[in-house]
Amino acid sequence: MDKFLQLTLSGLTNGAVYALAALGFVLIYKSSDVINFAQGEFLLVGAYVAYFMIGQLGLVWPLGVFLTLVVAVALGVVVERLVLRPLIGEPIISVIMVTIGLASLLKALVNGIWGTNPKVFPAFIPKHEIHIINAVVTTDKLWAIVLSVGFLLLFSLFFRYSSQGIAMRAVADDQQAALSMGISVKRIFALSWSIAAITAAVAGLIVANTLEVSSNISGIGLRVFPVVILGGLDSIPGALIGAAVIGLLEAYSGGYVGDGSLSQVIPFIVLVLILMVRPYGLFGQEIIERV
Repeated sequence: MDKFLQLTLSGLTNGAVYALAALGFVLIYKSSDVINFAQGEFLLVGAYVAYFMIGQLGLVWPLGVFLTLVVAVALGVVVERLVLRPLIGEPIISVIMVTIGLASLLKALVNGIWGTNPKVFPAFIPKHEIHIINAVVTTDKLWAIVLSVGFLLLFSLFFRYSSQGIAMRAVADDQQAALSMGISVKRIFALSWSIAAITAAVAGLIVANTLEVSSNISGIGLRVFPVVILGGLDSIPGALIGAAVIGLLEAYSGGYVGDGSLSQVIPFIVLVLILMVRPYGLFGQEIIERV
């Protein structure tokens, strides 16, 4: 029972990080039909910028985190304006290849500036051991879950009640109808990329605080694909549920089977099975084209 509880908390911690990354992925896809293969590199940039602000410049962590989010917003806007907007109307394979190239470029820039050796992140989330029903867990994992859930609830309220959030939902449902109502689709695209970069930066901060700052953080982007395929490419609730499922499966398979390689492979086994059984995911919108 103790081991089960520890694995569950570890899986939920990973799932919370996956959920933040998947949220940005789904937002970009819903608003612009772009599959962003550089989402993992957005996490990487967020983690290293935070390390620079807090660890190298010595800023207090609230200011360092705030400036990291400002940089994330700027990155999202620049990518949308200079990289994606010129490709509007181009074949989807062209957009996919551009995002793959963007991922390589961002990772190369990070490695060129900070090197490839792992960095010790100046932890701003306390890390102490606590006992929960005879299971020993660290407070940084609990805080990671709380922070992720808090951000996800904040964005849920934003999408439901704010004018910009409603406009984003309108663009996601029907771009032509949104244009006819006076909504600037280009501005919504930029906002979607900015929010995606913010969620990725927060996820990168949590990973850096829990583990370390290294180029391996970008590998989380690969975990996003099983998450969004399981939940549905265009479903935000599906992304949250898919993240929890994938995180728990990784933790349980690694803890009970004892083979670390299985925990790395299990998300992609789920991905293949879902594509075979339900290609649109558990909560994705099924689109039927008649010819």
